[in-house]
Amino acid sequence: MRTLTAFLSTVVLATALTAPTGQAVAAAKPAAGQADVVYQRADFAGGTAEGTTAGDGLSFASVAGTASYTDALGTRTWEYARWTGPERQTGFGATELIASWTADIPAGSWMQVEARARHAAGLTKWYVLGRWAYGEGDIRRTSVPGQGDADANVAVDTLVAADGRLIDAYQLRVTLYRTPGSAVTPRVRTLGAMASHVPERKRVPVSPGGGAWGTELDVPRRSQSIHSGHYPEWDGGGQAWCSPSSTTMVLGYWGRWPSAQDTAWVDPSDPNPEVDHAARYTYDHAYQGAGNWPFNVAYAGRYGVDGFVTRLRTLTELEKLVGAGIPVITSQSFKKGELPGAGYGTDGHIMVVVGFTENGDVIANDPASSSNDAVRRVYPRADFENVWLRSSSSGGVVYVIHPPGHALPATTPGLPANW
Repeated sequence: MRTLTAFLSTVVLATALTAPTGQAVAAAKPAAGQADVVYQRADFAGGTAEGTTAGDGLSFASVAGTASYTDALGTRTWEYARWTGPERQTGFGATELIASWTADIPAGSWMQVEARARHAAGLTKWYVLGRWAYGEGDIRRTSVPGQGDADANVAVDTLVAADGRLIDAYQLRVTLYRTPGSAVTPRVRTLGAMASHVPERKRVPVSPGGGAWGTELDVPRRSQSIHSGHYPEWDGGGQAWCSPSSTTMVLGYWGRWPSAQDTAWVDPSDPNPEVDHAARYTYDHAYQGAGNWPFNVAYAGRYGVDGFVTRLRTLTELEKLVGAGIPVITSQSFKKGELPGAGYGTDGHIMVVVGFTENGDVIANDPASSSNDAVRRVYPRADFENVWLRSSSSGGVVYVIHPPGHALPATTPGLPANW
């Protein structure tokens, strides 16, 4: 479970920020009451490289400097290389920004993602959006609390603009760290940022069909509930593991989840050790949970898939992805009774939309179920869309995870691309 208060985030990574450069996002506006949102992929060929090289991603090539880092594992010195992206315009005043990435981070290395923003009154400082490593022997994987100031605050993984500080442009910066003198080569495969402005809306109207009615994807079913009490050091299963359970289901759909060798550390009596594995390796040590959105995408990237966090404007958009064979992980909150068929209420929950009935209702693999067999649910279209998109919920947050060779469908014509 992840408590939701309708986030908006910005991501920036750099060393110096100058006047806005780069092309503006299309000025087209969404329908009344819909979110302004744009997702932009980083182009590593641009920006400023300090010891990094662009090619098949962004790789550590030479040492730009050294830095000391201290956490619960102790104090160590690291070599680093850094890339600072060019300033990107949002095309509207964004209230939130979320960065997400996939990367190859071998033992003896880790990475940090930062962001800074430009608003009408000037330029913000750099904010850390995540310190990431696959394993546990180099650093504690973590978000960074306590960064708030007059410009913005970081809510776990989301840069949230302060009142009167709407984000007009942003930068991203990535720093790759490795053990001094080693030949380890950390590499960022993909990086992107989603900027958005979700209007205040208590009720969201139902959207028209998007071509996927009658489509259901064969996504494996995994219950989080059957893991209740497992591994308290990673938040103890049960309601806390909706995000890693959902990420696991999608990885299973693509045939990419962890092997028996990967999960050999899990108690042999565990019915689905791949869920425990995902919870362990998405766990955010500051947030003290496995619900960090970009960390789940980065974990999936460990298995060779691409992925990103974005917002969708409607179920019509989500249908485009399902119609293209891509299940979509969604984030929502609701009171008991607001989502007929759920039988529970939640301050923040993750599930997988796997299809639509012939009448357009949502078919979801909902991990908040008593067993794997009970995971498949059908939720009324209007009710699901409302509890997912309204401003008191996530405002339409999704994870999109797919193999690099599986093409994404076209985005909504006339609007800024949100995938």
